Amino acid sequence: MFPYLKEAGKATFQDRYVKKANELLVPWDGKQAGNIGVIGVPLSKSSISHSGAAFAPQAIRQALSFYSTYSIEAGIDLADITVTDYGDVVMHPTDIVESQRRIAETVEQVVALYPESKWIALGGDHSITFPVVSGWQKQKGKIGMIQFDAHHDLRNLEDGGPTNGTPFRRLIEAGVIDGSQLVQIGLRDFANSRAYTEYGKQRGVTMYTVEEVYRLGIQTIIEKSMQMLSDVDAVYVSVDMDVLDQAFAPGCPAIGPGGMDSRTLLQAILLLARYDKVQAMDIVEIDPTIDFRQMTSRLAAWFILQFLKEKKEGDF
Repeated sequence: MFPYLKEAGKATFQDRYVKKANELLVPWDGKQAGNIGVIGVPLSKSSISHSGAAFAPQAIRQALSFYSTYSIEAGIDLADITVTDYGDVVMHPTDIVESQRRIAETVEQVVALYPESKWIALGGDHSITFPVVSGWQKQKGKIGMIQFDAHHDLRNLEDGGPTNGTPFRRLIEAGVIDGSQLVQIGLRDFANSRAYTEYGKQRGVTMYTVEEVYRLGIQTIIEKSMQMLSDVDAVYVSVDMDVLDQAFAPGCPAIGPGGMDSRTLLQAILLLARYDKVQAMDIVEIDPTIDFRQMTSRLAAWFILQFLKEKKEGDF
């Protein structure tokens, strides 16, 4: 009726020849789904440091609006991809363990409905990886994991319970994965303890430090990692944004110098997405309340587009 009135929040500049990446997200109608599914996991009460990562799923979705669907490098347009957005898992207001149980149950149920879909989980802190992977793995069989992280996240549970420092220890000790099926990339100096490095080695975890990333090259590391995981049925990629140098990810609760640069991590995700076995990814540890000009959320949104770009080139 009124040509210059639009729905609140929608009154932005529109170019008839440009489709924004956030338009790829289509709410699930309870019936049909696209080849890619997104689910928000807004849990950060389990963080051992102050964190507003519970606000990240919506911040990442919104950050997609800063990008178009066209890749000038690949010469392809993602405009015809449907990314089904299943919304956010409802967290318990006080009970962390109950929240994690809800996450695992929800992921298991949704993946069971659409087992052929690829999945992207938007955290939340890194504690979400345990329940997400636990639910996802039940439909996948033997899985491998590639973890981009400054930290091992192999902490004991006695000193703090199921925090964001424990997900990979929990996955190993619960038998969801074997330590030999876990590759950690980007471990940073002065960010870990000897005890947890030794624990990982004893369990057969493969570890690459930031220095090794630049000395060996990310392509070599990805190729070696996927070759090592050649006998698994599916691979899950976990991206903790604090693997990046603080200059590239100021919105991480655990920022620090000496991390990876954003271009290297973008390349790594592109390389991994080329493998059919790579079927799921999470992005965790973004606190929008401390971010600067949405730098960290914008980068996370680009990770999603990198994943979609390569999957489209391979026609999923």
